Amino acid sequence: MIDFPLVVIGASSGGVSALMKLCAQLPGDFPAAVLVVQHTSPAYPSMLPRILSSAGSLHAIHPRDGQSLHPGLIYVAPPDHHLLVKKQTVALTRGPKENRSRPAIDPLFRSAALSAGTRTIGVVLTGNLDDGTSGLHAIKQAGGLTVVQDPDDAEYGSMPRSALGAVNVDHRVPLDEMGALLTTLVQNLLRNPGQSSMSPEEQRRLEIEVSIAGERHALSQGVTHLGPPSLVTCPDCGGTLMELKEGTVTRFRCHTGHAYTANSLLSHVSGSIEEKAYTVLRTLEEAVILLGMLSEQRQHQGDAQGAEALRASAREVEASTQSIRRLARDSRILSGEEVERPTSE
Repeated sequence: MIDFPLVVIGASSGGVSALMKLCAQLPGDFPAAVLVVQHTSPAYPSMLPRILSSAGSLHAIHPRDGQSLHPGLIYVAPPDHHLLVKKQTVALTRGPKENRSRPAIDPLFRSAALSAGTRTIGVVLTGNLDDGTSGLHAIKQAGGLTVVQDPDDAEYGSMPRSALGAVNVDHRVPLDEMGALLTTLVQNLLRNPGQSSMSPEEQRRLEIEVSIAGERHALSQGVTHLGPPSLVTCPDCGGTLMELKEGTVTRFRCHTGHAYTANSLLSHVSGSIEEKAYTVLRTLEEAVILLGMLSEQRQHQGDAQGAEALRASAREVEASTQSIRRLARDSRILSGEEVERPTSE
């Protein structure tokens, strides 16, 4: 078990700015290791360690797999890798995506809860949808502390709002107050680490999910024991999704390891509807073009009646495309994602 506090932080949309402001508040002798997951594209290198190092007194790095954890350092998840805590080291893995993301916040939070238990402080910052909620629940069950940016203070409030709705969060604060709060909480943890209330069943489930993120074979690790099979299939691999219950929240994990919250799954489904609607729309418009060509051909052949029949068919098909256009345009309404705009300066 780690003998110093861990502060694990998750952010998504608007997160770089929020992380810079938070890191600027942390003192140079901050007596905890800080681990950060910011949703990033796998297609580009990340400059986040350099940005966070320049923002405050603590040095930030992309760690090596197996690198030891030390207080006073910021460990940032590199693109396309989950960042996990493994005893007193970090692990970088390319385990299955969660909520279609790698790195994802929940695997970091769960691994910290498993390795550091009551010495863990989980922090959810700005972002859309609900990555971080499940991991924050695990930290709370393990006896750690939970901190959430006030949604009204966040550039994008969905992630903080989801966490507040599903977890009995210890502290809800605006970003400007978070650095001082974390410093106080870490100092208190050094004196009194607290106690875990995690049951053996919850402990076993946490071990299974952390091992899956660590690239262990999900089926052999017991993923099918996490919950009953659902009627929904995995959009990444087509596998059966197991239905997991965490308090009032339902989420899903397939037998190959991909994981989703209900909101992220619905967001994908709505995107799939849009994609398929445009495929149907393209096919119908091609039919209109071909009917027009055939109509002209019949007209040139002297078959006015046949030409008019083809034009009528084209008009009917053209009319039917309007409902498909509306479906493509409005499919995002089906999504659980909250559409937000950055707050004005």
